[in-house]
Amino acid sequence: MLSIYLDTCCLQRPLDDQRQPRIRVETEAVLAVLAVIQAGEAMMVTSDVLEYEIGRIPDESRRHAALEMLSLAGKRLTITEAVERKAETLERKGIHAMDALHLALASEYRIDRFTTTDDALLRKARGAKLQCAPLSIFELLLELTP
Repeated sequence: MLSIYLDTCCLQRPLDDQRQPRIRVETEAVLAVLAVIQAGEAMMVTSDVLEYEIGRIPDESRRHAALEMLSLAGKRLTITEAVERKAETLERKGIHAMDALHLALASEYRIDRFTTTDDALLRKARGAKLQCAPLSIFELLLELTP
């Protein structure tokens, strides 16, 4: 079964201002991916980092909604020394600390797909040596729904 790491940007997209066309379309893609996960056709993973980042969301309703999405996860990844080393390497390549941890977790645990709605992160992730495939939410949706 395909394992998927949706970063915080993906999980927050359905809660963003839906008046912008791109946000609205990405929201639909995130919801469609979550439906595939709910149907048992793919497995979403969570992590210490996702839970920490979501726990820091000041708006209670946004935080609760994101945690609700995370409850679909079938596996939880934890930070190890190898993950920390990989994250440090990614940071040296210009990736922000939290994003580096997300990528390092997905890579070190060999999660099949790392997915984000952050274009800059996606470009940097594609330039890094990872043991997972970085995809946009649209690319993931196309892969999951032939």
